Amino acid sequence: MKKRVMMLMSSVLAAGTLLAACGEENNESTPINDGGNNANEAADNSADENTGNNEAAGEGEAFTAQMVTDIGGVDDRSFNESAWAGLTLFGEDYPNAEVGYVQSSDASDYAPNLNRIAREGTDISFAIGFLMEDDIKTVAAQNEDQNFAIVDTVVTDDNGDLIPNIANITFAEHEGSFLVGAVAAMQSETDHIGFIGGVEGELIKKFESGFKAGAKFVNPDIEIATQYAQNFNDASKGQQIGNAMYGNGADIIFHAAGATGNGLITDAIERAQDGENVWVIGVDQDQALTQGDWDDGNVILTSMVKRVDEAVYQVAESTMNGEYPGGEVLEFTLEDAGVGIAESRENVSEEALTAVEEYTDMIISGEIVVPKTDEEYEEFEGSL
Repeated sequence: MKKRVMMLMSSVLAAGTLLAACGEENNESTPINDGGNNANEAADNSADENTGNNEAAGEGEAFTAQMVTDIGGVDDRSFNESAWAGLTLFGEDYPNAEVGYVQSSDASDYAPNLNRIAREGTDISFAIGFLMEDDIKTVAAQNEDQNFAIVDTVVTDDNGDLIPNIANITFAEHEGSFLVGAVAAMQSETDHIGFIGGVEGELIKKFESGFKAGAKFVNPDIEIATQYAQNFNDASKGQQIGNAMYGNGADIIFHAAGATGNGLITDAIERAQDGENVWVIGVDQDQALTQGDWDDGNVILTSMVKRVDEAVYQVAESTMNGEYPGGEVLEFTLEDAGVGIAESRENVSEEALTAVEEYTDMIISGEIVVPKTDEEYEEFEGSL
């Protein structure tokens, strides 16, 4: 069963302020309300040095929630960091609950890390990213009394049925991407923009298709370059692709590439410092809050915000309250404020912001049906 989910927006601003706490110089999280243990003591007491923990006294007693990152790491300035911000906020709001993460440095770490937190009797274990689909399916089958959740995919058994001890968290990425595509087309001075994806697949195709559709809706003649890095954790590759796209005339590039996108941002900063007028559209969180600064401003035009933090928070809270959504598909949409454009909008024109409001209403009402796949995009483009 698929459920449309209303976001807990009362915690949006608080979650945003936590993002800077996940520092880029340290792969360990900083415990909050840990009863006197400092970060090093927490690491020493852990069976794995890549684990962060938060434990305290208050509501949520004896409840534990942990997440396994993908290889981008907890401080990727994007997807994993947003998830950890949500779990951290949950730990603050329910200070007697214990929250933590286990960091994966390679895909081969996924199954052992999921097994590890299952053996610890964690009340809800999150797999952050669709790349863990096969691993969580296996681990959930081996630990049928444990509750799991995965972000960005739907896991089914061999008969195609949803699995009772896996909650599936999904987003309407294509809808939010449509909005930033429209912004890009309205603000491009060269009528040439770009998209960089991480690993090509059904999920990232939603970002690509929505972005291209939004741009073409505004300007059917705009040129859109597209390339996949086939990696979510290769900043040098992101910089290389960005350099080529900017060099070929693109002046705005949207990335859905995790930590790979950090290289794109680096290239944009270097070009801005040399006097070029280029921009990056960030992804997952409001990346202008954490990246893109240079002497005369910020190269982040806007970001396609995907509220992974809110989703993780909400599923943890529901599970703690005895309402674990196992065997369900939770979809966070534009209507629910599950996706959209970032609050940092100083670089976005008033004209573009007005258009975003108009297109948001049109998408919610069904007047615009945003494509998710290559085939749907081709049909959409043909209708313009």
